[in-house]
Amino acid sequence: TRPCAAEAGGCEVMAALRRGRKALLPPVCRAFAGRRCQLAPERGAERRDAAPRRVSRFCPPRKSCYDWIGPPDKYSNLRPVHFYIPENESPLEQKLRELRQETQEWNQQFWANQNLTFSKEKEKFIHSRLKAEGLGLRTESGQKATLSAEEMAGFYKEFLSKNFQKHMYYNREWYRRNFAITFFMGKVALERIRNKLRAKQKLSN
Repeated sequence: TRPCAAEAGGCEVMAALRRGRKALLPPVCRAFAGRRCQLAPERGAERRDAAPRRVSRFCPPRKSCYDWIGPPDKYSNLRPVHFYIPENESPLEQKLRELRQETQEWNQQFWANQNLTFSKEKEKFIHSRLKAEGLGLRTESGQKATLSAEEMAGFYKEFLSKNFQKHMYYNREWYRRNFAITFFMGKVALERIRNKLRAKQKLSN
């Protein structure tokens, strides 16, 4: 299932998005897409306003033998997964883990950038509407001035419409990546079954 990446102040918009970065590893692209996989090209302004890249500070216990899910990322609001690396990891298992890690980084960066863009455009819309109505950014009590749900509906509709193509590319890439991950998970499962059967045959001999 796709994680909800809505920022706290705009959950209603990001929830509506449910109904790049560079694509998969080259071999996977050739196998499942037949061409280079990519999101809609970023505009110059979007690149300048991109959320900072950083690695989560969360660290699972050193002796853990499982994947760990960390706290929500500050920018994307997605929970990062820390993948366990076994000592006897096979080349196929390594390829699957790296594909999952790369997909997670791509997904985190997309939503971090999207949430940043949403927040900036939302604030700009609110300021312009308040100014047009002759109102200040603060109420008489000193609280931050806001607009009603009806007034914000126009912004939400415009934002979704303006980013429709980007979200179409995202959805297409998301399903392509998950299909590739599922394919490799099947190959890893078959590899483990073969290894168990070989081990049993050696014991019986």
